Amino acid sequence: MIRCLVVDDEPLALNILEDYIAKMPFLQLVKATTNPIEALTLVQGGEADLVFLDVQMPELTGIQFLKIANGKAKVILTTAYPQYALEGYELDVVDYLLKPIAFDRFYKAVQKVQGIINPTAAANTPAPAAAPAQQQPDFLSDFIFVKTEHKIQKLYLHDILFIEGLKDYISIFTTNERIITLQNMKKMEDALPEKHFIRVHRSYIVSLDKIDSIERSRIFIGDKIIPVGDTYRDDFFRIIDGKNV
Repeated sequence: MIRCLVVDDEPLALNILEDYIAKMPFLQLVKATTNPIEALTLVQGGEADLVFLDVQMPELTGIQFLKIANGKAKVILTTAYPQYALEGYELDVVDYLLKPIAFDRFYKAVQKVQGIINPTAAANTPAPAAAPAQQQPDFLSDFIFVKTEHKIQKLYLHDILFIEGLKDYISIFTTNERIITLQNMKKMEDALPEKHFIRVHRSYIVSLDKIDSIERSRIFIGDKIIPVGDTYRDDFFRIIDGKNV
C-alpha cells in the first residue's frame, strides 16, 4: 500500500482526491487536510509515501513545502496554475495535475508513483473502470511538459503528429515544429493517452488522429512514411479495424 496525504486549502479539491484515492486498491489515505504544517509534520515523521500537494496555500506554499520536505515523500502537485510546473519539476515532483483533475489523469500519475515505489506491483495492477464522460479530459486542451536543452516546454497533445526515438533522445514532430528532448520512448509512451496515441514501431509513436492513410505496413502522416513493426502490428491493426466502417 502507498500511504497518501492530500494537502489543499480548498475543501472541494480535498473531497475529489479523497474519492479518487478510495477507488485505487493500492492507495491508503492517511490524511486529507487544509493545513500544510500538519501535513509537513506527518511527512517528516515518515508517515506518508505520497503527497498530493496544492501549490497556492496561504500558510505555506507547495513549493516551500517541497523544499522543506526535501524528498522524504513522493509528491504530485495539484494546481490550477500551469506556470508552477517548471519549478516543481526542478524539485523532482513525480507529476503535475492541472485542476480540474480528471480521474484517468490522476490514475496515470499514481501509476508513475507505484512504478517508482513498487515496480512489480505496478505491472500487475489492473486498470479501473472508465470514469464518467464528464470526468474525461478534453484532448484539445490537454498537454504535457517536455524538457529541452534550455527549458521545460509546454506541448499540447493535439499538436503532436508523431514521435521518433533516436539513440540518446527523441524527436517530437508537431504541426509547427520539431522538439528534441533527452527522454526515452517508454516514458513518453506512458505519458500519452492510449486513446489517442499508439506505439507502432520500436522507434515510433503516432497520433491516431493525424494518420492520413495506411498502406500495408506503412503509415502516412503528411509526407512522412512510418513503418509498422512486427511486434506492434497486431495491436495497431486491431485498433484500426475497430474504427473501420
